[in-house]
Amino acid sequence: MQEKLTFMSDGLKLSAVLHVPDGRKAGQKLPAFIVCHGFVGSKDESHAQIQAEMMETFGYVALRFDFRSCGESEGERAQVRCFDQVADAKNALTFLAGREEVDPARIGITGHSFGAAVSVYTAGVDDRVACCLSSCGWGDGERKFRGQHPTTESWDKFIGTLEKGRKHKQETGESLWMSRFDAVPIPEHLRKNLSPKAIMEIPVETAWSMYNFRADDVVGNIAPRPLLLFHTANDIITPTSESIRMFEKAGHPTELMLIDTTAHFPLAPGDAPRTKAMMKGWLDKFFPSPLSSAS
Repeated sequence: MQEKLTFMSDGLKLSAVLHVPDGRKAGQKLPAFIVCHGFVGSKDESHAQIQAEMMETFGYVALRFDFRSCGESEGERAQVRCFDQVADAKNALTFLAGREEVDPARIGITGHSFGAAVSVYTAGVDDRVACCLSSCGWGDGERKFRGQHPTTESWDKFIGTLEKGRKHKQETGESLWMSRFDAVPIPEHLRKNLSPKAIMEIPVETAWSMYNFRADDVVGNIAPRPLLLFHTANDIITPTSESIRMFEKAGHPTELMLIDTTAHFPLAPGDAPRTKAMMKGWLDKFFPSPLSSAS
């Protein structure tokens, strides 16, 4: 069952879809997941939708939603800030905890890419989060960007754009805009994995927000709650080393899975049967649903 709904976050109305497994019995309270979409992405026609549908089939309630300024949610279009997204995730948890289908003590968080970084950070600062599953996330924005702009030429161009944007904002009060692909390069053949509803231009302030965002600083706080760091090996979009660095700082129980599969999109159709089975095996051990055996 999928239900379209909205909830409030800092006075803004956020658009969401609630997934409830068909096997839920009347009155039964199930474990749940908040699902965070990726970089200026969407809850719809995206990795977030695939993740939410996967969690539903695994026996969890799932809430996928558009962060403020993205998709169908309120907020100035594309004016994304990392700590605003953490606030949205916390408010999503508060909303989900009040649903009659959900066990409020067993709400996890998951996300892909930027959504994974937000998920790890949220779990690190909000002990209501009972479990975290990070897919191709990152722990240090500056380090991530350096990995995404590995040559001196590309790094100088990227930082030059950021500095120009900062100056432009100071002088005019207006944002300087840049292509999302100038911030986070994605090879042409992999762009088909993006949501058609994803935003293609961002203000430079969004890139600065990401540059200064460090899930590394709080990932160690998640333990003893379970954490899975799932990443594609040889990821050419978000460097695989980002999940390795987070694993080094994390407590236990934490598992790191590096999967040799489609770069950055582990739930792409050709890989999903295997990658979903790996995630389900981890969830069955560390954060099981009573409906798991039926899925």
